[in-house]
Amino acid sequence: MRDRLKELFGRICDNAKCILVEMDGEADHVHLLVDASPNVQPSRLVNTLKTISSRELRKEFAVELARHYWKPVLWSRAYCVLSAGGAPLDVIRKYIQNQGKDAE
Repeated sequence: MRDRLKELFGRICDNAKCILVEMDGEADHVHLLVDASPNVQPSRLVNTLKTISSRELRKEFAVELARHYWKPVLWSRAYCVLSAGGAPLDVIRKYIQNQGKDAE
């Protein structure tokens, strides 16, 4: 399911003229590193990512998700967007890649 989610996010980012640089997460959230131009509205991109991925995953993995989600949504409304203008991208990429490693 995580692989399919990454594929969906990559396609959505491509359509929005963005690049999905990195994606990982834990059981209850994901982290994305996205290279976006300044004219991309973060709130609109996040809304598109959540809407399309929720619809597709709930359709493709209905049986698996039914055990955990009973509402017709997958994501909460909350999100966090941070600018990484001065941070080295390798540091951010490693942080994202290491999400959930302690829990495994």
